[in-house]
Amino acid sequence: MEDLVYRSEQPNRLLSDFIESFWMLDNPSGDKEVVLLPDGRIDVIFSQSARDPFHIVLLGIGTHPEQIILAEKTKIFAVSFNVLAAEYILHESVSDLVDGAKNLPSDFWNFSIEDFNDFDKFCQKASEKINEQLLIQKIDERKRKLFQLIYSSKGAFSVKELSKKVIWSERQINRYFNKQFGISLKSYCGILRFRASFGHIKEGKLFPEQNFSDQSHFIKEIKKLSGFLPKELSQNKNDRFIQFSVLPKK
Repeated sequence: MEDLVYRSEQPNRLLSDFIESFWMLDNPSGDKEVVLLPDGRIDVIFSQSARDPFHIVLLGIGTHPEQIILAEKTKIFAVSFNVLAAEYILHESVSDLVDGAKNLPSDFWNFSIEDFNDFDKFCQKASEKINEQLLIQKIDERKRKLFQLIYSSKGAFSVKELSKKVIWSERQINRYFNKQFGISLKSYCGILRFRASFGHIKEGKLFPEQNFSDQSHFIKEIKKLSGFLPKELSQNKNDRFIQFSVLPKK
């Protein structure tokens, strides 16, 4: 969507297990109807518009496409978290926020509408708040390793393989995932495979390049998570389909 202004910044190395990116989105022109596709992140969204001066929202993991309207003159600053951050940064389960959201206090992390003046300073302030949370607790290294494997493989490992690599039973891993995030590990890995595939589909590559068993499985999984066949996604009429993680950085 050429008239949208999008920018993304990576966290420093010490935060990379918990933060995927900081990003901003500015829609200076008219209302736009878009379809948001699942990408495996949880997000804290800070937004302002002519209709809503300032509010902060926590988004849980998405498992299906969501049609939304980006209102004219909407500006968004956001922190996209790897899901381990729910426990260690946000200190809460997001299991009841699957495909949902909740409002956060208007003074969350001491942010205010004045912080919309400078995206770089927003990133710095958010990084400092996150660092403060990490300094006061000990991270379970088994969980850290689990998520490093999940993300580095783009969801390609099976639950059984992950269980062996981190020496944590499949049953315990799935109990943790369902309690903390509201979905199974297998389902989450499927979302990450879809996310990696969407970038290929946008390039017109309509055959699986991730860990799908065959073409039929690929098509079924893509349609389940996007609502459309790979060919329809590749055409992307009117630039309707969006994964913020694969938008070009302007």
